[in-house]
Amino acid sequence: MYPRRQQELEKLIRRLGLSGDTQIDWSLLDIALTHPTMGMPNYEQLEFIGDAVVRLAASEFLWETYPGKSVGDFSAIRKVLVSDRILAQLADSYGFDRYLALAASAIGDPSGRVSRMADAFEAVLGALYLTANNLSLIRPWLDPHFHKLATEILEDPARQNYKDALQEWTQAHYKALPEYRVHEDPLKLDRFQRFIAEVWFRDRQLGRGTGQSKKAAEQAAAKVAFTQVIQPNL
Repeated sequence: MYPRRQQELEKLIRRLGLSGDTQIDWSLLDIALTHPTMGMPNYEQLEFIGDAVVRLAASEFLWETYPGKSVGDFSAIRKVLVSDRILAQLADSYGFDRYLALAASAIGDPSGRVSRMADAFEAVLGALYLTANNLSLIRPWLDPHFHKLATEILEDPARQNYKDALQEWTQAHYKALPEYRVHEDPLKLDRFQRFIAEVWFRDRQLGRGTGQSKKAAEQAAAKVAFTQVIQPNL
């Protein structure tokens, strides 16, 4: 690695709250923040490891923090904690995009940004896990995020998965599924509003939402439908 790259990675480690004398496999961390458009090696294999690591970290956290909760609750909460939406938000909170090496072609494709940031986040977790062979470099800074998010999820009757909650309601009452209509507005300067989704059911629009990906926009539309149309009747 070039000295400048080393300094960038050291800065990221400090942002994660890890001390300067923490033993880090810098070559793995460098790969974890290298997009496939840059050729080989890249983060794909570490992202594969990190996908399992984040699920393990979330599972341990839930088991230790909520011993009285059911496995069903664990599964519902973990599904949100390890979703691309949440992982991309966490990556953004630490400014991962400043450290991710990628080709200009990927930079010009905002539609894939959520999955790209989520993949990079998982890859970093994979690199840290392989460095220590345990979760000691991960849970100290990730657990506080999990605690805040889990608290919000438990307070939400839909467990923050509004698409599933809406689908369960329509199936239970009408044996039918809602329909999502999504389109992209490429002129939107705000990437968080680039995609617009509408959710329809039985020829009625139940909600409308925006997001930086199709999935995010659909979730936003489903949230409007659930909170304004469904939840008041529960």
